[in-house]
Amino acid sequence: MSGETMISVEEALTRVRRAVRVVPAETVSLADGLGRVLASDLAARVSHPPFAVSAMDGYAVRAEDVARTPATLTQVGAVPAGGSYAGTVGPGQTVRIFTGGRLPDGADAIVIQENVEAAGEKITVAQSVRPGLFVRPAGLDFTAGAVGLSAGRRLNARDIGLAAAMNQPWLPVRRRPRVAILATGDEIVFPGDPLGPNQIVGSNSHAVAAAVQAFGGEPFVLGIARDQADALKTFAGAAEGADLLITTGGVSVGEHDLVRRTLEEIGFAFDFWKIAMRPGKPLTFGQRGEGLMLGLPGNPVSALVCSLIFVKPLLRAMLGLAEQDNALETAKAGRDLAANDERQEYARAHLSAGADGELVATPFKKQDSAMLSLLTEADGLIVRPPFAPPARAGEAIRIIRFGPELYGL
Repeated sequence: MSGETMISVEEALTRVRRAVRVVPAETVSLADGLGRVLASDLAARVSHPPFAVSAMDGYAVRAEDVARTPATLTQVGAVPAGGSYAGTVGPGQTVRIFTGGRLPDGADAIVIQENVEAAGEKITVAQSVRPGLFVRPAGLDFTAGAVGLSAGRRLNARDIGLAAAMNQPWLPVRRRPRVAILATGDEIVFPGDPLGPNQIVGSNSHAVAAAVQAFGGEPFVLGIARDQADALKTFAGAAEGADLLITTGGVSVGEHDLVRRTLEEIGFAFDFWKIAMRPGKPLTFGQRGEGLMLGLPGNPVSALVCSLIFVKPLLRAMLGLAEQDNALETAKAGRDLAANDERQEYARAHLSAGADGELVATPFKKQDSAMLSLLTEADGLIVRPPFAPPARAGEAIRIIRFGPELYGL
């Protein structure tokens, strides 16, 4: 089977994406649209503005009447925002108007109030204007029927504002992928639970759930399955209906690592379970029907790094987002780096600006995959390809900068 030997990170990502199906669409309100992914194009139901309006407080005029100044006009009405003038502005006439007010028929420009002197109905204009000055024509922003937001876009606050302006109270979006998260191992307990003499507090379920939520998924934590086949089968059954089952721990080759062989017994077929990467070599990917399974390592740093490298693109594919790997940037090495072995390395690093303003990435001296505190202190990961030669301090290297998902909002 293909999983008997280590495969590259790139090959593993290709296989994962190949197995993904886009989740179906649903409709949500504008209030629930932030961060969601549009399932279809969103077109304007109205033009904006729907009619010509004033862009300033002032007076609506016929530009030809004030071509030579000073010019004295007669005020025949007033238009507040949300109001209108029922008549037509004729020669020598003007209408008081406020920002957002509808431009009266016959008028074609606005004289700002600072450039007039008012004496009752007599309005003296001190400065000439050209046609269209300070007028927002109908459809300046967009016209009815125009596509304002395209399918496959993750909606931000600006997009929500545009959708509202287009008179779209409901949004067609991709359903959030449902992700079941299962920790495994006799040695771990949840935070706050009693600790046995040989147990430790497990962080993976909560960290991975937070990452899934940041990546656009809907996580639900199943619990902790002890190192028994029956317990694993019971918890796996509770994940029925999930788009993705993520397990942490129990995926290496030790005799107590039961996850892969137990899930095989209940119908999962596995594509691979060894990746040429550090941290994260024992990473498993399988499928049962339309449900996918990703087995992450048990070490907390490995679990989160693998979440960034694999869970993020997997969920992006489920949401129908354009394929986009974690962006690699160039930085200078903050200290000498040793030659790498056959596994692609992701080293936690601090990022800073050098004397010349260029980005400098300095790896922490300790890279133990159980040290979660260093991941919290890190700003990104140095990516060292397989068999990379030694690099001197100051040489160009490649990095992944942490985004809001893992670094902070």
